[in-house]
Amino acid sequence: MKSEVPSCKQVTTKARTTDAVLPSRSWREIAAPYARADQRRAVAQLLDTGLPFVVVMTALLCGARSHPGLTLPLAVPAALLLVRLFAIQHDCGHGSFFASRRANDLLGRVLGVLTLTPYACWRKSHAIHHANSGNLDRRGTGDVRTLTVREYQSLSLRWRLRYRVYRHPMVLFGLGPIFLFAIHHRIPTVSPFRHWKIWGSILGTNAALAAIVTLILLTVGGRALMLGYLPVILLAASTGIWLFFIQHQFEHAYWASGPDWNFHAAALNGSSFYDLPAVLHWLTGYIGFHHIHHVCSKIPNYRLRECFDENPEFRDARRLTLRDSLKCSRHSLWDEERQLLVSFRDAFRREPAPKVLTIPHTVHGSGTGPTAE
Repeated sequence: MKSEVPSCKQVTTKARTTDAVLPSRSWREIAAPYARADQRRAVAQLLDTGLPFVVVMTALLCGARSHPGLTLPLAVPAALLLVRLFAIQHDCGHGSFFASRRANDLLGRVLGVLTLTPYACWRKSHAIHHANSGNLDRRGTGDVRTLTVREYQSLSLRWRLRYRVYRHPMVLFGLGPIFLFAIHHRIPTVSPFRHWKIWGSILGTNAALAAIVTLILLTVGGRALMLGYLPVILLAASTGIWLFFIQHQFEHAYWASGPDWNFHAAALNGSSFYDLPAVLHWLTGYIGFHHIHHVCSKIPNYRLRECFDENPEFRDARRLTLRDSLKCSRHSLWDEERQLLVSFRDAFRREPAPKVLTIPHTVHGSGTGPTAE
């Protein structure tokens, strides 16, 4: 069955959660004024991100040939600008950056080469993520693998170890991004006959990447590739995975199954408001307002801030600061009883046994003596 993201016009306001109060207006009414592209702002954002990226990357690659120690620090701003370009590509995938679908898809494919992300393949898996975010029955596509405490307990020792390794920060934000962008995104794993567009997206992106790498080798050499291009890719990949992780992997997140799952409850309670400093909001394409993005993915990134500022309904979302977010990497299991994302230690920490007060045998009567609490 095809999974689609509900549009702002299709979703209802049925809610299961007790953490948020339904607004007096429908979410459609709130989101509608912002769910439209602005050609001027889109072009301006593309220019104020793309041009600095080209300048910084050119300086980094040229400098890496003779003065790598001096130019290597440029990898940090270049990586952050690449993250912002990915945010633009992300909007293209939702059809929200430009009003024209053709313009969105064309730009998305070009940016996908820079971000090492096959555009059509990613767009499909990301749509499934939006349609099923927070749904325990439909996990596994476009998200970070998350098990419940009960599921983890039912695993063999070998599979428990594999899950622990997978959820370790060094793997999630170190080795994981390398595997995802350098290997997983390069290999088609579906039928070429049923999913020829995905094959075309992956193979086309690979061919363009090969051309870029060849051009770098022929013009500035292998040293520039190793000390200029690769550090930017690795830093950007790790930053991007961290942002995606923190958007849904925090203590008071939202997971539900069956009829208990609700689209808006998952959007508002299962997507974080990552309250970053202003410059980081800009560099990350305002994706920190992720709860708004999941309520209506048709809102382009350059309208998320004003939607938040002008609608108090969105300010009740769970706020994560940069400091708060650093603690989230240890949360690995969903505790269905406590409705919390917990660490391995907290999941199996035994509560102290309740103290039982013994009623003296000489006491008789109504049976209303002390009880254990």
